[in-house]
Amino acid sequence: MPVDREARLRDWENHAEPYLLVASLLFLTSYAVRVLVPGLSPGWNALWTTVTAVSWGVFAAEYLARLAYSTDRKRFVRTRWLDLIVTVLPLLRPLRIVDMHERMQRRRDHPRLALETRVMTYAGLTSLLLGFAASLAVYHDERNAPHADIRTFGDAVWWAASTLTTTGYGDATPVTGRGRVTGVGLMFVGVALVGAVVGSFSSWLLRRFRQEGET
Repeated sequence: MPVDREARLRDWENHAEPYLLVASLLFLTSYAVRVLVPGLSPGWNALWTTVTAVSWGVFAAEYLARLAYSTDRKRFVRTRWLDLIVTVLPLLRPLRIVDMHERMQRRRDHPRLALETRVMTYAGLTSLLLGFAASLAVYHDERNAPHADIRTFGDAVWWAASTLTTTGYGDATPVTGRGRVTGVGLMFVGVALVGAVVGSFSSWLLRRFRQEGET
């Protein structure tokens, strides 16, 4: 029975990934439209709000289904903590790209890309998506706040880029509580992602220099 449940869990994850990708794109699109397009008509606002709610419901239902298929639910919650976080906070779903990629690679005997290249590619893609999501979140919270530095979406993108790369120019900073919480999270994620990209690039350079020195 445990073997059957684990097999069903793997089968569910394999079949659910394309639908989760579509739901993630719909969630990000609906959130972006509601933030970036001012003056939506009541009908369009209701439509995009429904898309957001439905896609969020898909995330929750998929997580609960995997929890039900798991043989050890406590261990599932403990080891799949990232899945729980991105279910509660869907704007963090780009972080699942790394986990999804690793599970896909475990099913392949011969990965098509070198390890360093794969890490740089997926960390870079995750950084771009997270930066866009953070820009939307901060712009939504800051644009009407008193004494705010971030008044346009361009300001939010500039802030997200400087924060994600840990540059921190300081010319645009959040003043609201939620904006600052977003900033703190982006700082921690930025350190990890940028460190992964830089470390992988350094490893790739050393490996190439070593190969050329051996020839």
